[in-house]
Amino acid sequence: MMKLKLTKELVHRLPKTDLHVHLDGSVRPATIIDLAKKGKIELPTFQQSELEKLIVCGPHTQSLEDYLRGFHIVNLVLQTEEGLKRAAYELAEDAARENLRYMEVRYAPILHANKGLELSEISQAVLDGLKIAEEDFGIKTGVIICGIRNMDPDISLKMAELAEEFKNKGVVGFDLAGGEYNNPAQVHKAAFDLAKKHNLNITVHAGEADGASSIHQALHACGAHRIGHGTRLIEDNDLLNYVNDHRIPLEICIKSNADTKAVAETKSHPIDFYLKKGIRVTVNTDNRTISDTCITDEYMLAIKEFGWDYPTLKKVILNGFKSAFLPYPERISLIKQTLKELGEIEAELKTQMAD
Repeated sequence: MMKLKLTKELVHRLPKTDLHVHLDGSVRPATIIDLAKKGKIELPTFQQSELEKLIVCGPHTQSLEDYLRGFHIVNLVLQTEEGLKRAAYELAEDAARENLRYMEVRYAPILHANKGLELSEISQAVLDGLKIAEEDFGIKTGVIICGIRNMDPDISLKMAELAEEFKNKGVVGFDLAGGEYNNPAQVHKAAFDLAKKHNLNITVHAGEADGASSIHQALHACGAHRIGHGTRLIEDNDLLNYVNDHRIPLEICIKSNADTKAVAETKSHPIDFYLKKGIRVTVNTDNRTISDTCITDEYMLAIKEFGWDYPTLKKVILNGFKSAFLPYPERISLIKQTLKELGEIEAELKTQMAD
């Protein structure tokens, strides 16, 4: 394959996925302010630059729990159908603008029920926002409903029931998110049992704020088909081989892992080690607003820190499409479309290089 200079403009142009992005971590700051004003909701500040200092992580962030503190401000405005629908629509719009062809949006509906919305109303509002964005911008989306590790397991069970209710209506999977350390996933076994009973796709946040044993639990106690983050899989070589042998995708989020101190800094992230081992690595944003990132920036980080070339980039991009929680025929169709689009871009650039 030809040697291409990987500029931000080129990476932006390539078709991509984002399989691990949180709705409430990706709301535009200007939208938070606008929704707060319309809903007469008190924010710590209505100055966008000051608000960003409170919700966007920085040097002051020392852990996952610390990182998660900004979400309570965002969720003040995500308690109405209007707010949820708008946030979902704008997230899909932002993703489409950098040429994402497929995105899975995850969130915990229970966090948006503080003002009396029914869980079904919350779920429908998010799906409606994404559906309109699909029509407007040509992006394909799915929703992953999350239980929360540090909440009562009965709440996670309700979230799994909700995911089952909206299966084949836009919801593509079930997840367990929230504070990982000292909150073992197996406590939420009933939720995962229900998800498995109804043939739901399962992903679990694991190996971010806790070790490889958390990943083992996600796989063997919870039945995960993908692992959210998996940063500390490197600590258990036998488990790493299992993940590799079974082609279990890792939803890697480079910048947020540095933000939460799951890794000391971006250049020490094990993503390149995993890739060279043959593990099915995918690149994702986690929280576009909280981590001040986008998919293009995540790939540019990998190019800068690990020297990824175009064949590597292409492989990881295709990994994203291969790992999507979509019916097999739809997945194959997306992969074929992506290969065609990549081929056209490659041919164009080859012609330019020859001139």
